[in-house]
Amino acid sequence: MPEKVPTNIITGFLGTGKTTAINHLLQTKPENERWAILVNEFGQVGLDEALIPDQDGLFIKELAGGCVCCALGPALTINLAMLLRRAKPHRLLIEPTGLGHPSGIVDTLKGISFCDVIDLRSIICLLDPGVLEHPQIMAHETFSDQLSLADVIVLNKCDLRPAELVQEAERRSRALFPPKQTVVRTEYGVFPAALLDLVCNEQLEQVFPGQQPAQQQKQAHQKDEHKLHAHSHSHNHSQSHDHSDAHGQTAQIQPQPGQPVNLTGHNDGYYSSGWVFHVNDQFDLKRVTQWLEQVPGAVRIKAALQGSERWISYNRVGSDSSTQSLAWRRDSRIEIISTTEPQLDEQRSALLACLNSVF
Repeated sequence: MPEKVPTNIITGFLGTGKTTAINHLLQTKPENERWAILVNEFGQVGLDEALIPDQDGLFIKELAGGCVCCALGPALTINLAMLLRRAKPHRLLIEPTGLGHPSGIVDTLKGISFCDVIDLRSIICLLDPGVLEHPQIMAHETFSDQLSLADVIVLNKCDLRPAELVQEAERRSRALFPPKQTVVRTEYGVFPAALLDLVCNEQLEQVFPGQQPAQQQKQAHQKDEHKLHAHSHSHNHSQSHDHSDAHGQTAQIQPQPGQPVNLTGHNDGYYSSGWVFHVNDQFDLKRVTQWLEQVPGAVRIKAALQGSERWISYNRVGSDSSTQSLAWRRDSRIEIISTTEPQLDEQRSALLACLNSVF
C-alpha cells in the first residue's frame, strides 16, 4: 500500500455513464494492484455492485440512500476508513450519486481524518452533451457544482448526440471558470487512465506527479493526440466485496419469492423507488423492459434482472435505454428515480405481472 493512496472522484449528473467509465478504468488496473471503489447511490437498494464485473484485487463499498456528502456525511468517514483498512488499496475511486455535491467529499478527504493517507488527484466529471437540450438540468445547482469542482471534463456519449451539441458542450466546458485542465470527447465512457494522475498546482497547469516541465509538455501533447476508442477486455476473476452495513437499510433487505421489498427516498425534488426480488423470482425480460421504458416521470432507471435463461442489466436515461448480459446472481433489483412521487401500488402490481415464474 502506498504511503498516501492516489484517489479520484468520478462525478457527473444522473445517467452520464460514471459506472461504465469506472468499468473501463478497471480494465487498465495492473494485475498486482488492489483498487477500492466507494459508490454512493441516491436510491435505497444499491445497484452498482451488481453492475461492476468481478475482478481480482477489487474491493467495493456501497453507500445507498442519499448524497454521501449530505445525508450520509458521517457514514462516509466511517465506511471510507473501513474500506481503506480492509483493502489497503493502491488506488481509490469514489463515485458520488449523480445528485450529489462532491465538495463535501473533497472536504472530508482533505480533513484531519484522511489528509495523511489520501492523495487526492484529478476530479473527473462526465458530461452528456445532450444535457444542453434539458434546461431544467442545466439550471440544477448540483449540476453546476459538479462542473465547477472538476479538474477534467469528459464529454461522454458523443456518438449518440448531434455534432453541433457536442461542439457547443465542448465550447462551454472550455470557457468555464476555474479553467479545466483538459476537456476530452469520448464514447462508452472510455478515457485515458493517465488522466487519473493529473494533479492541479496553483497555476492550474497540467501536471503529472514526478514529471519535469519538458515531460509535462510531451505528456500533454500525447494526451491530446490519444485515441479514446482502444481498450482492453477484462478477465473474469473472483471479487472481494465489503458487505458491512454501517449506513443503513440494504442489510435488512430479505425478500421472499413473489414478495418484493420496496424502499423509497425523496430529496432535492427527486424521488427514488427501489425494488428487490428474491433470487428465485424470474422475469419475462421482454415484458419487464417494455414496462420500464414506459414508467411515467422516470429520469433514471437501473436494474439487474433474472430471466428464465439469462440475467441482464437494464439502463435507462430519459428515453434512452439499453440492456446487456450480467454476471450478477444474487437477486433482481430495480431502482427508479423520478421527478414525480411514485405510485407504489401500481409499480408493485406491474412488476409482479412481469414475473415469468416463482419457485
